[in-house]
Amino acid sequence: MVDADQTFVIVGGGLAGAKAAETLRAEGFTGRVILISDEREHPYERPPLSKGFLLGKEERDSIFVHEPAWYAQHDIELHLGLPAVAVDRDGKAVRLGDGTRVGYDKLLLATGSEPRRLDIPGTDLAGVHHLRRIAHAERLKGVLAALGRDNGHLVIAGAGWIGLEVAAAAREYGAEVTVVEPEATPLHAVLGPEIGRLFADLHQEHGVRFHFGARLTEITGQDGMVLAARTDDGDEHPAHAVLAAIGAAPRTALAESAGLDLADRAHGGGIAVDVSLRTSDPDIFAAGDAAAADHPLFETRLRVEHWANALNGGPAAARAMLGRPVTYDRVPYFFSDQYDVGLEYSGWAPPGSYDQVVIRGDATKREFIAFWLAEGRVLAGMNVNVWDVTEPIQALIKAGARPDPDRLADPSVPLESLLEG
Repeated sequence: MVDADQTFVIVGGGLAGAKAAETLRAEGFTGRVILISDEREHPYERPPLSKGFLLGKEERDSIFVHEPAWYAQHDIELHLGLPAVAVDRDGKAVRLGDGTRVGYDKLLLATGSEPRRLDIPGTDLAGVHHLRRIAHAERLKGVLAALGRDNGHLVIAGAGWIGLEVAAAAREYGAEVTVVEPEATPLHAVLGPEIGRLFADLHQEHGVRFHFGARLTEITGQDGMVLAARTDDGDEHPAHAVLAAIGAAPRTALAESAGLDLADRAHGGGIAVDVSLRTSDPDIFAAGDAAAADHPLFETRLRVEHWANALNGGPAAARAMLGRPVTYDRVPYFFSDQYDVGLEYSGWAPPGSYDQVVIRGDATKREFIAFWLAEGRVLAGMNVNVWDVTEPIQALIKAGARPDPDRLADPSVPLESLLEG
């Protein structure tokens, strides 16, 4: 029975951790809630860092999950700017970087992820950037503005979501942009080649240059500043700045050193959790980017790095910590904005998992819905500049619907009617 004598500790100062703390109080937990973050900032949301905040369209204060005063008002104890360095499972305590031990009855690991690093010469130059934290975005915003003023060149390693969103922002600032990507199309790991080509066209129309089928091998510079980026096929691209956008790695060091089970690389790595977000230790839970959960809908272990997973996973883990019955079966969801294109993606359909892509609408006008199917079953759907359809798209995925492809492609057929077969 949960009572006021218990202490629940949350490690991680992102959206998942903040929403978990909020949920504990909303569900009536009266014990101690302690939130530990290695960042000095109060918990904030990360999508604006590559979207509105990076473009200067959103104020800094708008990205925080709660007002700073909210934490004291709800009796949430904050340890900011102090990393958690070890978990003593036998003693049920978290050790902080300054040696402090924080005891817990239940522990939530919402440690998030970190940018993967380029392992090539030249990454120590001043013009090499990553994007994960507020400080990264603030620095990059100034760099993009300067590149735009001076007709400077930005080279981006990686054509994933972060790479493309920053490319769009850089072009809006007026910078020259080259994206280097080992696959043949952008967003290959998520959308596959069929839809990835559409995003190549979008960015090329806005002046972005792509170098597909290549990887960066060296960043050259002078006096500590970036001058060029070289690729493994012998090309050299002029560059005044380089962004490494080659993916994110789950922050699992704390869990690994504590002996918790981890997911294998084939499932994205991460801290292995069951459908209630419980780890191999019954008193430790994990949520957000760091967690790799058994997903009952897709019947596999998934690690989802996107905003909605943190928004919903944190509260689900909090309820599980309180002993509530929890089955975390949310359909993965994310959104992106690039130039005048907005999109929402629901589901999970990496290349190799589907055998058909159905387009509903006009892809040439970038007003369409794409569906990924396997043996007729809808695995995922992405609406591009078509709105208020996420709910029926997710309903098709949840139901394991196998609609007639011609009706699925027909915009005159209501999506809701396709649930009937």
